[in-house]
Amino acid sequence: MAKVKAKAKPHQITLRCYNVGFGDCFLLTFHYAKAGSPQKDRHILIDFGSTSRPKPFEDDARHMKNIAADIGRACEGKLDAVVATHRHTDHVSGFAGQTGKMIAALAPDVVIQPWTEDPEAEEEGTAPVNDPGQAKQALAGSLRNMRELAAAVHEAHKGGTTEMDRQLAFLGLENIKNEDAVKRLAEMGEGRYVYFGSKCGLEEMLPGVKVRVLGPPTLEQSEEIGSYAKDSEEYWFAAVRPMALFWAAQAGMAARASKGKRLFPKAETRQVEEAAEEVRWFAKRAEAEAQDQTLGIVRRLDACMNNTSVILLFEAGGKRLLFPGDAQAENWMYALRRLEEKGEIGLLEEVDLYKVGHHGSLNATPRSLWAKFRKKGGAEMEGRLQSVMSTKPDKHGSEANHSEVPRRPLVEELESESELLRTDKMEKPDGLAKVIAIPL
Repeated sequence: MAKVKAKAKPHQITLRCYNVGFGDCFLLTFHYAKAGSPQKDRHILIDFGSTSRPKPFEDDARHMKNIAADIGRACEGKLDAVVATHRHTDHVSGFAGQTGKMIAALAPDVVIQPWTEDPEAEEEGTAPVNDPGQAKQALAGSLRNMRELAAAVHEAHKGGTTEMDRQLAFLGLENIKNEDAVKRLAEMGEGRYVYFGSKCGLEEMLPGVKVRVLGPPTLEQSEEIGSYAKDSEEYWFAAVRPMALFWAAQAGMAARASKGKRLFPKAETRQVEEAAEEVRWFAKRAEAEAQDQTLGIVRRLDACMNNTSVILLFEAGGKRLLFPGDAQAENWMYALRRLEEKGEIGLLEEVDLYKVGHHGSLNATPRSLWAKFRKKGGAEMEGRLQSVMSTKPDKHGSEANHSEVPRRPLVEELESESELLRTDKMEKPDGLAKVIAIPL
C-alpha cells in the first residue's frame, strides 16, 4: 500500500507588531519551508493605518512608507492576503496614497473585509451577497449616512481649541469615507466579505491551519445589531434635528435684535453690562450642551462602525491567535452566545495570543470575553496568555469621564494576567516593529 503523504503544516508563526502610533498593523507569517515541505511561507497583513504617528516619528513623514517597505522585505515581495478589519482611518489609511501603492505591489491574492463593505451592497438587505442562498446585504445606507455625518463633524471641529472639539474632530476623522483606501483595497486582490461562520479564503492557502470567522454577525444573525442599526439612523436625525431647530431659533432672535427690535417687549430691562454677562453665560451653556449631544451621537456612530469589525481566530499546532479588530460589545456578545450554543466556547478559552481590541478602549474587551481566557495568570505561569496592544496614549477620551485609551483598569488587568506587549512601550522606541516568534 502506498504511503499517504502527510499534509503540510507550519512549524512556526511569526507576528510582526508595527509601531504605527494610534492604529493597527500586524504581519502574520506561517512558516512551512523548514518543515520538510515544498509549501512556501505564507504572509497575512492585518490592517495598516494610523491617525497619529508614534512619538519618535511624529515629525517623520516617511514613517508609514518605512513600515510599508519593511512589510515588503519581511514577506519577500509577496503578500498572500490582506485583512482590513473595518474602514476606520486608524486601520486602513496605509492602504491609501503611496503606501497603498507599495502594499498593492505585493500582489495579495485575497482581500478580506467585513460583509458591510461588499461593493454590491443594497440599501435594505440583511446579509451578504457573496454566498449562494443568502439574502442581500444591509447597512449600506446607514453606513453611508454615518460617514457623511462624521465627515461634517470632523470639518466643523478640526482646529478647535477645546477638549470637546478635539474629541469630536478625532471621532469624525475615524469615520470619514477613506475612499482612496477603500478603492485600493477593492483593486488589490479577490474580495472576500465575511461574517460569523463564513469562509474567508485563508483556509485554502494555509495548510494545517484552521481559520474561523467569529464576527461581525449579519443583521439576520443578530437581532440586537439589527435593531441598533435600524434605529441608529433615526437616532442621529432625531438627536440632530432638535439642536438644528434650536440654533435656527437663536439665529432668528439675533436677526431681530440686529434690527433694533426687542425680543421680549414686556420684559424688565437691565444694565447692558449685566445683561451681556447673562447672554455670554447662556451662549456658553448652550454651546456646551450642543457639543455634548453631538459627541454622544458621534460616539454611537463610532461604536456602530467598530461593530462591523472582522474577528478572526487562527489555530495551528495547538496554538490559537485571536484578532478582533475593534469589535465592541454587540459584535462580541453574538459570537460568545453562538459558541456557547454550539459547544465550541473552548475555542476562546484556550486562546494563546490576544490582539487587544480598539487599542485598549473601555468596551472592546468585554469582561465576559476576558473571563473566558483560561491561560491568564501571573508572570511565573508557564504558557501564559500573550496580549498585544497597538496604541498611543492621550489621543482619545479622558480619565475624567473614564474613557481614556488605553483604559487604565484594563491595562492593569492585562499587565497582571498576561504578557502584555504595547507598541508604544517597545524596547527600542525608535524601531519599526516588535517580532514575536511562536513555535508550534
